[in-house]
Amino acid sequence: MSVCKNVKTFSRTHEHIADLFSLLAVILLFASIWAVTEYYQAISVWLLHDVLLHATILIAVVILDVFLIFALLTIGSARFGADDERCFGTFAGRRSHTGAKSIFTSWISHLESVGKKHR
Repeated sequence: MSVCKNVKTFSRTHEHIADLFSLLAVILLFASIWAVTEYYQAISVWLLHDVLLHATILIAVVILDVFLIFALLTIGSARFGADDERCFGTFAGRRSHTGAKSIFTSWISHLESVGKKHR
């Protein structure tokens, strides 16, 4: 059984925990925004002391923060998919390279199907 199937099964049987993961993602998002606005000047001064090292650290922290937010949201929303749905897949627009209009319409149809699934 894949990791994705394990997460789906766990999320469906313990929906309150899945809701907690979604709530943690939202809290982490707003805490990140608050931290940036609150400590902007201190981070700027710290960044100017050693730009190369501190910029690398800052970029790594931002990437980790975004990854954690997406991971928490993924765990929280894993309970909504169909049982026979593939765990890791893309919509058809990324697989067919037939032009901008086709990619745009594929993207719109993908968004519509996701909207129908989660209603």
